[in-house]
Amino acid sequence: MNVLDSELACSALLRSGMLQTDTAAEADVVLFNTCSVRQHAEDKVYSAIGRLKGWKEAKPYSVLGVLGCMAQKDQKLIFQRAPHVDFVLGPGQLDILVETIEQLLDNKSFRSPKKVIVSLPRKEHNHTDVLESFHLYNPDRLVPTENSHPSLVRIMFGCNQFCSYCIVPFVRGPEQSRLPQDIVNEVQHLVDQGVTKITLIGQTVNSYQCQQTRLAGLLYQLSDIAGVEQIDFVTNYPLGIDDELLHAVRDLPKVSKHFHVPAQSGSDAVLKRMNRHYTVSQYREMTDRIYATMPGATMTSDFIVGFCGETDDDFEQTVELVKYCRFRNSFIFKYSERPGTKAAELYTDDVPEDVKKYRNNRLLEVQIEISRSQ
Repeated sequence: MNVLDSELACSALLRSGMLQTDTAAEADVVLFNTCSVRQHAEDKVYSAIGRLKGWKEAKPYSVLGVLGCMAQKDQKLIFQRAPHVDFVLGPGQLDILVETIEQLLDNKSFRSPKKVIVSLPRKEHNHTDVLESFHLYNPDRLVPTENSHPSLVRIMFGCNQFCSYCIVPFVRGPEQSRLPQDIVNEVQHLVDQGVTKITLIGQTVNSYQCQQTRLAGLLYQLSDIAGVEQIDFVTNYPLGIDDELLHAVRDLPKVSKHFHVPAQSGSDAVLKRMNRHYTVSQYREMTDRIYATMPGATMTSDFIVGFCGETDDDFEQTVELVKYCRFRNSFIFKYSERPGTKAAELYTDDVPEDVKKYRNNRLLEVQIEISRSQ
């Protein structure tokens, strides 16, 4: 998601007449597009911003901005930790990024008060007002000629799942699905530039629904576009893997027979505390349906080890789930408490760091062994 936001931001800045530099020292504008999923990511951003203090002192009329999820979450706190930052702008305000920077560059002698441009807090306002404050931003963009990777196409924004450990619903806002025709037009624009492979993205991509079109129907529409050779989609929520979607993936030659479906844990007790809304047996049943419908299909997953209250037995159940599903790969993370989430409010982060590290390494070893055998 952040990769696409960065592409859109860069494309908009280039269209406005700005030039991209190789180093910060050459730049008049430096932007950090940030992630808040884990504390480590935020720490790296603050460290990098700190290293630019000398650059800012040497170029006082330059512009330093923080974009993305950390901007939406921390807002004015960013100025307390990094007073040399000029503005923060949330992921729902990318449509006014160029305008914001141009105003700061034009008003060199007046940079106070600092600019905080973010969406409404989801916990404090009604759904409609919050939804409207997160602006959909999917302009036409130029594809670099050297780009050999699939082009990312956002089909929806935000999340309504409210997993207890996750900050995303609060920093990305409510789910919003784009109009099918707008998506078709964007893919056609990319194909006209030589793109042959696309990846559809959303926080829960299989929750897509707009004008009675669901993800399966959208895949049929995009498969009809001449020039498109391969279609992938990420990330899926387990309960949204229904037969309609499975049959579309099976029957459409251009759609990759691959599913990325985060499980997060193999323990029902942990899944309940995570507010994941499904059981291990439901996840296994979903896996069985995928392989039964497409025997050659592959799956990947995400796991969090060391979540609040996770016992040795809970962890061993996760190991068993990985062995059962035989994922092609798994992305494994140690639990990182995020302020503002339900888990931080309701549970104690009580699994010692050395235990988290052991479980992370053990599960990774199990997954590596499975991957090598395939």
